[in-house]
Amino acid sequence: MPEISTAERAGVGSDGHPRPTEDHIALLDQAILVLDGATSPSPDLPPGGWYAALLRDQLADELRAHPQEDLGAALANAITAVANAHDLRPGHSPSSTVSVLRWNDSEVEALVLADSPIVAFGQFGTDVVSDDRLISLRNNRLLQTGTDVRRRRNAADGFWVAEADPSAAHRAVRRSWPRAEVDAVLIATDGVAIGVDEYRLFDWPEVLRLAKNKGPEAVLDAVRAAENGDPHAVRWPRAKRHDDQVLVVADFAR
Repeated sequence: MPEISTAERAGVGSDGHPRPTEDHIALLDQAILVLDGATSPSPDLPPGGWYAALLRDQLADELRAHPQEDLGAALANAITAVANAHDLRPGHSPSSTVSVLRWNDSEVEALVLADSPIVAFGQFGTDVVSDDRLISLRNNRLLQTGTDVRRRRNAADGFWVAEADPSAAHRAVRRSWPRAEVDAVLIATDGVAIGVDEYRLFDWPEVLRLAKNKGPEAVLDAVRAAENGDPHAVRWPRAKRHDDQVLVVADFAR
């Protein structure tokens, strides 16, 4: 069993006011789930955080009942169950990222759907498991409106995310490593990963060192300090001053 430490912090809404976090964690006996509910592109949809919490619980139940099940199949089943229970329809549903880390005596495996990366460290160096389809569309200014998001969500020329279409689960980025070669793994939502990918405050090995030396809260503090130094989003254009943050550290070397 790895030694696991976590840190989480709510951000603010697009109006700048505090609101409950839409990031959710589940720690299972041999798996970690991290989900980040997306801000709904339409006001008539339930919040992404509501959906992410439901999907987390359903996926956790699925993996407890079938611990050896393929991760893509488990996620597809969970998406289907939540959609059926709440009458959610593809293209008209709240959505969430999904990141899953699972291990046994011989293997550590990762699944990443949308933009919450998993970063493994070990004999192989640093291996970043990330789904860059969403950020690529944003950088190319192809997600400017709610209509853009709805048209490109779970589409061949767009990005893939958990909502009401179970086929999205099979579009996730996957990776696995021999258990004996893994020293540590990080799981981060985009409110933390932005400190690496856009703010360039540190790289992933530096994130791991900071988290192990001072605790994962120190990483969240560094990102928030950078954002407080750019309160009007001039240096780093962004929709919200602070996003929700989750960072999980799984130390396999201990």
